[in-house]
This record gives sequence, structure tokens and C-alpha cells, in this order.
Amino acid sequence: MRKIDIAAVVTVLMVAAGCGLAGADEREQAAAPVAASSEPAAELTVEPAAEETPEPSPSKSKAKPTEKAKPTPTEDPFNTQLPDCAEYVGKAVSRAKAKVALNAAATKVYWPGSAPKLRVPADLIRSVAWHESGWVSNIRNCDGGYGLMQVMPDTEDFVNQRFEKSYDAGDYRQNAIIGANYLAWLTKYFGENYFAKNYDLSAAKCKTDASPCLLNLVINGYNMGPGSTEEAYLAGKKLSNPDYVHLIRANMRECDCDRF
Repeated sequence: MRKIDIAAVVTVLMVAAGCGLAGADEREQAAAPVAASSEPAAELTVEPAAEETPEPSPSKSKAKPTEKAKPTPTEDPFNTQLPDCAEYVGKAVSRAKAKVALNAAATKVYWPGSAPKLRVPADLIRSVAWHESGWVSNIRNCDGGYGLMQVMPDTEDFVNQRFEKSYDAGDYRQNAIIGANYLAWLTKYFGENYFAKNYDLSAAKCKTDASPCLLNLVINGYNMGPGSTEEAYLAGKKLSNPDYVHLIRANMRECDCDRF
């Protein structure tokens, strides 16, 4: 279930280094730049001075400068040059549309029968997607992961079979839902087995980014799969990939994606 990270840590899209949803070999149960725009400063018009009044020196003018509009993002924090083993498939949607899709995925109730109050926080979904793809909706990665959430084919199959759905990872909105649904499944699995059916994904429940709290286990499971995550937890209350968890948690606190 190892993944190729589209790492935000050096703001370079390193899709050959390990990101994507949990891989098939380890899963036991189922992973343009907007041009800067700002309003031009208004021209400062100097009225002619009366004949009897000396014109003020330009160096002493106290005219208040016109406040400029806040610029839109001018740089893509991800390098869009992909390695040879990855590719763009079709046309990407805007990051604005991607954000809407990710937020919408957070509004769904994935366990309406057994855990109707279980919700996947929007900031968690957005942060995972940002690290995985930079919210680029049409990346097919070296390991087969695709789209916003870098959904693996076997994860798509698992979610569809487990929840009796027919989601298509090729659609960016459904890609977001598959990723969120998998996060919900991991929350239910670990919450039910190790947290007395408490499904609270609040960061306040975690002492550090490396603590074996429910939120961190779910993030770890998204990257490494439930098997590796559970094994590390049972062996020493540890995470099997704390570096990945730290990156997602850092995005949840402060993310370049907040500009969009």
C-alpha cells in the first residue's frame, strides 16, 4: 500500500516518490496558474493651485496611496512536469471546481445505518487531496493512482463493492467521494476496533502529529493501508508512516490550497 507522494513539503510535485491511495500489494481490506490580477492604482490627479497659493513640493505630498486589490495566486506551488511514468489524462478542472467537489464530499453521510454521525472533516479531505495531487484532477500516477485523491483502481473497486455504489474515479467529483468514503471506512474500522466506537476525528484528540490517535491512524491508513497501520499500532502504538501523517496534519493547520 505504499504510495507515491506528490509532496507539498518542498512544493514540488514528486509523483514518482511515493503518493497515491493505498496500493494493491499491501492492502488487506479493500487506496493555469491564475494570472495575477489586481486593480490598477487610481491615477492621482493634482488640481491646479490658485495663483496666490504656492504649489506644494512633490516631496512633501501626503496623498494617501490607493489600496490595491488582493492579488490572486501567481505561482503554482506544484511543479507540473511529471515523470515519464505519470501522465495527464484529459483536461483538468479548475482548482475552484476541485475545491467545491472536495467540500461536497465532506457533507455526505457514508455510514447512515451504523454510524450516521460519522463525518469526514472537509479540511482533512482537502489536505489529503492537496498533498496527493495539488488539486490537479487529471493526473494518473506511476502506481495507477488517479485524480484529486489519487484513487487506486483496487480502492475504487473496494469502495463500490463495500458500499454497493458505482463511483467512477475518472469523474473528479466522484473521485473526491471515493477518497472521502475510504477515509470514512478507515474511521469506522479503527474507531470501532480501538476507540470504543468513538469516531471523533478532532485534532484535539491527538497530542502530536505522531500520536496513535484516531485521526492520525486514519491518515496513516490512507497512505499505507489498514494492514500496515494496524500492525504498527498493535506492535507499539506507533504509526507506520509518521512523515506522511505529519505532512497532512501540517496542511490541515496551514495550506497553500487556502489561496484558492
